[in-house]
Amino acid sequence: MKKYLLFPSILSIVVFLFSFTNKSADPPALITYIESSSGLQTMNLDGGRTEIEIADINLDGHLDFLSIGDHGSPFVNTQEHGIMVWFGNGIGSNWNLFQNGNFGYGGIAVGDVNNDGIPDIGYGMHHNYSSNDFGDQLIEAALGDGTGMNWTPWDDSLGTQGETYGMFSTDFGDIDNDGFLDIGVVSFGCCNGLRVYKNMEVGKWRSTFTVTGGNTAMDFVFGDMDNDGNLDFAVAHNAGTPYFGNGTGGFVLKHNNLPAPGNSGFRGVSLGDVNGDGAKDLAFIESASPNNGKLNVWKWNIETQAWENLSGNLPTLSSYAATALYDMNMDGFTDLVVFGSGQVTIWAGNGGTNWNQIANFTGFTSPGGYSDMTIGDADHNGFADIIIEASQSCGTFCTRNIIKFFKETTSFSTLSITPVFPRGYERFRNNSVKFIDWISAATQGQTTKVKLEFSSTGNSGPWTSIADSLPNNGRYQWRVPASVNSSNCFIRYTAFVIGGSTATGINPNPFIVGNLVGINNSSNEMPNEFRLYQNYPNPFNPVTKIRFSIPNVETRHGVSLQVYNVLGRKIATLVNEQLKPGVHEVQWDGTNYPCGVYFYQLTVNSEQLTVYSDTKRMVLVK
Repeated sequence: MKKYLLFPSILSIVVFLFSFTNKSADPPALITYIESSSGLQTMNLDGGRTEIEIADINLDGHLDFLSIGDHGSPFVNTQEHGIMVWFGNGIGSNWNLFQNGNFGYGGIAVGDVNNDGIPDIGYGMHHNYSSNDFGDQLIEAALGDGTGMNWTPWDDSLGTQGETYGMFSTDFGDIDNDGFLDIGVVSFGCCNGLRVYKNMEVGKWRSTFTVTGGNTAMDFVFGDMDNDGNLDFAVAHNAGTPYFGNGTGGFVLKHNNLPAPGNSGFRGVSLGDVNGDGAKDLAFIESASPNNGKLNVWKWNIETQAWENLSGNLPTLSSYAATALYDMNMDGFTDLVVFGSGQVTIWAGNGGTNWNQIANFTGFTSPGGYSDMTIGDADHNGFADIIIEASQSCGTFCTRNIIKFFKETTSFSTLSITPVFPRGYERFRNNSVKFIDWISAATQGQTTKVKLEFSSTGNSGPWTSIADSLPNNGRYQWRVPASVNSSNCFIRYTAFVIGGSTATGINPNPFIVGNLVGINNSSNEMPNEFRLYQNYPNPFNPVTKIRFSIPNVETRHGVSLQVYNVLGRKIATLVNEQLKPGVHEVQWDGTNYPCGVYFYQLTVNSEQLTVYSDTKRMVLVK
């Protein structure tokens, strides 16, 4: 195939640079929040940490809040008990509580564990006081019926590996890529360590990984930190935080060059892709001297097998206790949300190590002790909101937990939908379960639905249906196709009002499905065309990778890959040689170049004829 492209003119580049630099030179816009907690405080809570999950548990398109309560659950000084659901109405106010069960005090996760399309729950607890199967184990899973009110235990063999005192933070994820969600749970403080169980698909579970003993700060979350397609997890434990999975249910600790975890592990452990390379990065707050309170964000470097510090100008001293990584201002970069001592602060990310504060407000009076913080768009304005549970003074020698919800205040007038995950360069194993996430602005009181479609051949399709007429609740549990092997995968999101308006979004960069490891072609299939791929990560700081493909044809080709600055001046030659067919990767180090827009051009010559030329743009941030 022949393809002829002209390099962009200097004039067009300068015009683009002017618009880009003027936009990026300005600091990120501030975002504001208003409390909207009506209905969340109708019950007197007690004290101690809890975990709050945000999910559409009754599939009405509106996000709900779920918990199994704090120290008062069940019926200890208060009336809280069992599975607690505050149902949302789509406007982010007037929450309605429903409770079921005689147990509590712990962590909770939401997902479809039996693949029937209805959300289920998993939970670890400290008070397994129930006299029946629903709530008599320290770790459980229960099937939902689509109402968010009724639960059927599905928990045989959970909590049977020496868990004796109490379990806490809980998460679902497919650890062995078999198409079913598995469960991970960490101890309630001291002594029970952490446990991972495989879903045997019939209401039974099998232990695959255990860390016994130790002390914890009660955080546990699944995510792929080394981007190999196998699920990893991060945990607040004094033995270390990041554990990398092997795709069969086993895990290896990779704390490596991270700071010392402290006596109970880091505080506020969370995961999110900060630099846009497809891998989950790690946020936490140090708890050991001399850096107790220091905010941290780190990424894993697969080449050096070490962690790289992205913390940049974040505070080195603080009283924060919780972190969350999410694009709060919807500019395409992941931001850092922190909470502690009653204060919420948001730092906008830029894909690198520069962080700008864009929000700060007091949410709780003294002492404002941390219990949990969760992020999600509960009022359908297209921006994420924040729910927090924390302790607050109720008199002399008295504290009570208070739940508060803070709505982001941006108004909107147009239906929209924006991909949240995947965003690009993630790797998904065939047949595994992944969560497709989005955020959507939709008119309150108007029912919107979502259609999801998949392409393995680029962002122009052809498209095959994943699901249609879904509730517009921001999440769909997807079983990755078993037969696809492609590094050029996209999901198209369409939000629509039946008989009315529509809005469409597509993930900005391709993700990988199947046996393609990173950018390498390990599927034994030769590419069938010349192609220059988008560099990744993009934006980047300071190193990026560029890949291109040469098809298996008889003619020998001379290949040139060059980098140009925004004025069209060549500044680097990365490749200038004859190459064999296949998918190739090169790396460009921008350490000694200023931030801004650059272009890279691939040219392929056969004898004296240019048979292929393509140019793409990349952004260096510092």
